Amino acid sequence: MDSRSLVTTPSLGLPIAQMRSVYDAETVGRKLARLQASGNEREHESLRNTWQRMLERGPERFAVKPSGVPDMAPLYEQLPNFTEVLDDVRRHVALSQDSRDSLEVTPILLLGPPGVGKTHFARQIADLLGTGMNLIPMSSMTAGWLLSGSSSQWKGAKPGKVFEALVDGQYANPVIVVDEIDKAGSDAQYDPLGALYSLLEHDTAQNFVDEFAEVPIDASHVIWITTANDERAIPDPILNRMNVFEISPPSPEAARRIAAQLYRGIRGEHDWGQRFDPEVPDDVLDLLATLAPREMRRALVTAFGNARLDDRFSLEAGDLPRSGPGKSRIGFLQ
Repeated sequence: MDSRSLVTTPSLGLPIAQMRSVYDAETVGRKLARLQASGNEREHESLRNTWQRMLERGPERFAVKPSGVPDMAPLYEQLPNFTEVLDDVRRHVALSQDSRDSLEVTPILLLGPPGVGKTHFARQIADLLGTGMNLIPMSSMTAGWLLSGSSSQWKGAKPGKVFEALVDGQYANPVIVVDEIDKAGSDAQYDPLGALYSLLEHDTAQNFVDEFAEVPIDASHVIWITTANDERAIPDPILNRMNVFEISPPSPEAARRIAAQLYRGIRGEHDWGQRFDPEVPDDVLDLLATLAPREMRRALVTAFGNARLDDRFSLEAGDLPRSGPGKSRIGFLQ
């Protein structure tokens, strides 16, 4: 696939962007022409519309990367239990700087218990790299065509999520998160993870064919992040294609830092937040630190609301949601 430089602004610290073709427009045009000549357009209306959309949008998408190794200190502070995987991303960024090479990141598996911040980490990486993010939750999906599309011969067929991310999106190198990969259901006929055998390999991903569109797509620049609670449910050939990082719950002190950052973040995101105290009280931090990062935000939003109901602009421990016998406010703190 061809590429050409679009913009470079290293002095401003902005991402470097190139344009890359993610499919061959002439191939799409020939397929559309054959379909129109066959007289079966009405029978394959969805396929015809897909090819027409591809021609209208054109094949070029942004491929972005940081102009240098970015300052990742805030991420290390915000995600203290992700140090090893942040180190890995930083190495990949360093390799691509000062060169015409695109950013390549070995597929990542984040292995750990629910609620430790795995999906949040993926969003932060997409923001860091300046690209988009697509979330594919596998826990509720059983069809093998989720990633690779279903044959246009089937009723209700449509393209897969990888095709949608690259053709309907803006980027040639989006972050695609396959969430809870260990919970992917399957039956005897379809393997939801089957497409990953080729998608996670750079060479074969260059000519990934969605079963619906039947057009080779260059998915070789996709940044893959997968999450799981139990690696035993993941086939070895897929595990072997990824760098595996075990993510532990943050230490009590690290959890306090995360809670304090979330407090400041929520406060800064809202106009009403400016009226609250700049920092969260220690006793509130102590309680928040007992929660998984996923639960901290919900607890803080509840606490902010309870404080306002009491006509206060400072949080108290009693503002946090509680559970168990005699609870007076909905929530989950013991």
